[in-house]
Amino acid sequence: QVQLVESGGGLAQAGGSLRLSCVVSGGTFNKYPVGWFRQAPGKEREFVAALTSVGGRTYYRDSVKGRFTISRDNDKNTVSLQMNSLTPEDTAVYYCAAGGFIGGGTSPLRPAYWGQGTQVTVSS
Repeated sequence: QVQLVESGGGLAQAGGSLRLSCVVSGGTFNKYPVGWFRQAPGKEREFVAALTSVGGRTYYRDSVKGRFTISRDNDKNTVSLQMNSLTPEDTAVYYCAAGGFIGGGTSPLRPAYWGQGTQVTVSS
């Protein structure tokens, strides 16, 4: 059974930074594409970032390009999201995702596994 546990959410001021982490257990982490999604109140869940299992190719939604960085540590079965220059529009529950496959389109990661989510709140 694959489990994903996020940490690192919290409150930040506009212009500040937060780093999210997600530990993936119970599967073959180094073979999984990984990523992050988010869901703001009253909105649908949306893709944020993804990282391939091989080659290190990254994908980002346009609104976070240049501000967010996704990374992985295969020795620690961990995927991270460094978020800089935060804005109130980044306020959401952030979900870690893993497995599945990466396809095309604006939401390229189609994950097989999801975390429970961690709240990120950015104040103005």
